[in-house]
Amino acid sequence: MRDDRLLLAGLTAAYAAFAWAFRGPRGRFWQRMTATGVALGGLALATEPQLRARVRRPRQRDAAIGLGAAAGLYVVFRFGDRMARRIMPKGALEIDQAYALRALRPTPEIAARLAFVIAPAEELFWRGFVQRRLQRKLGRWKGAAVASWVYGGAHLATANLTLVGAATTAGAFWSALEAAGVSMPALIASHVAWDVWIFLLQPTRPL
Repeated sequence: MRDDRLLLAGLTAAYAAFAWAFRGPRGRFWQRMTATGVALGGLALATEPQLRARVRRPRQRDAAIGLGAAAGLYVVFRFGDRMARRIMPKGALEIDQAYALRALRPTPEIAARLAFVIAPAEELFWRGFVQRRLQRKLGRWKGAAVASWVYGGAHLATANLTLVGAATTAGAFWSALEAAGVSMPALIASHVAWDVWIFLLQPTRPL
């Protein structure tokens, strides 16, 4: 019961934080996302002792696995971008709206926020805290499936259906990797590399 209450409280906080980050004044979006990362990542580390131990013991192969996984996900999104622009009524507009966030702060600053706070915190919270608690309750793969949908649902606050679909796809990818036994350091490496690459270095649309 205590696990259930803490999971519910964490999810409530996460959904509220995502709504605050995406629906607040646009000019301070990155500051709010960073604060959200600190809070949710901190919650995960504070409540999951095994997670703290695993993060402290990265291996060289974790980086290689993470980079390979990020490359695979990028290929999926290159294809998904074209499909969304053709199929979704507002696909092109919604993709461009997401990329417009990169103009709010200098590129090096956004890269640092993504690499050192936002991307690691999302893995710690959504895969390390939420998914592992769901797996303890529902089993490995069912828990992973529910976790991916819960992660996508947090993005409903964006009012951007294309972004919700993209987040759900990425969440399902990382949830499946975690369920298959990929380590938390490798998941963090994958999320960091993918965020920086697709958002700042090689967007799926021409800039």
